[in-house]
Amino acid sequence: MRISSSLAVALLMFTSGVAAQTPAIPAPYQAVLTSLGRAGDFKDGVLKVNLPRTDLKVTINGKAVPTGLGFGAWLALTEGDHGMSVMMGDLVLTEDQVNPVMSAILDNGLEATALHNHFFWEQPRIFYMHVHGHGTPADLAKRVKPAIDLMMRGVTPPPAPAPTPAPPAAPAIDGAALAKIIGTVGEQNGAVYKITIGRADLNVKEMGAIVNARMGLNTWAAFTGTSDDAIVAGDVAMLGPEVTPVLTAMRKAGLNVVSLHHHMIGTQPEIYFMHYFGQGPAATLAAGVKSAIALLGK
Repeated sequence: MRISSSLAVALLMFTSGVAAQTPAIPAPYQAVLTSLGRAGDFKDGVLKVNLPRTDLKVTINGKAVPTGLGFGAWLALTEGDHGMSVMMGDLVLTEDQVNPVMSAILDNGLEATALHNHFFWEQPRIFYMHVHGHGTPADLAKRVKPAIDLMMRGVTPPPAPAPTPAPPAAPAIDGAALAKIIGTVGEQNGAVYKITIGRADLNVKEMGAIVNARMGLNTWAAFTGTSDDAIVAGDVAMLGPEVTPVLTAMRKAGLNVVSLHHHMIGTQPEIYFMHYFGQGPAATLAAGVKSAIALLGK
């Protein structure tokens, strides 16, 4: 069967468009993935490595919650000054892992820039450690690997997909309705619908590297449960003058403020992060989150 020249051109344009939408991972960053033995993706100039803690069986107030609600660690690398890369990340740790992992970070010339909780009433207790480094991609991978190995010890890699996987069950929560309330479309990941919003109004740099949403400068809200009985957990990225208005809006909406802190050291402008948690009807929770994040950039 012969393919006409016009059809061949159309096919070429289509495949070129697909390639443009999924940029190849640069060789130095592909070597990082090989060194860490992990998968990742490259978008917006950032290599992102997601490290879900699927070994953790977490409950909040005695109720089991999925990993996607906020129990996934990550690392991100992007190019900075003089051909060096900046690495930022957030490690998800149990109590007994905190200090061994911190020693592995510090002993290998990296920085721990924050240590805090994201939740109340969770079992086991979970802590989040933000890490930072500057160097060549290969050097950063070598230095962070001991900490990642300690954190991920006992985590079983996901199984290979079945040849004919069963269709996923319909999510119990109405993500489209939540997106309409908050004004940003999110992503469905199993039982969790997560909305992530960057701070495109801010120009934050670290050692020449642009700190964008994929590097951790973002606000997010993760929902799970049902429309009538949902949980929301998230994080809000704020400038100093935004902190008190956002906290006030969260409390007026009945959402729990869990922690307030920095994730990064030495960035200009300074960015504050506030973690929150709530339970109730999904639409009510989404409206509360909206009331707070609507104050950003004002």
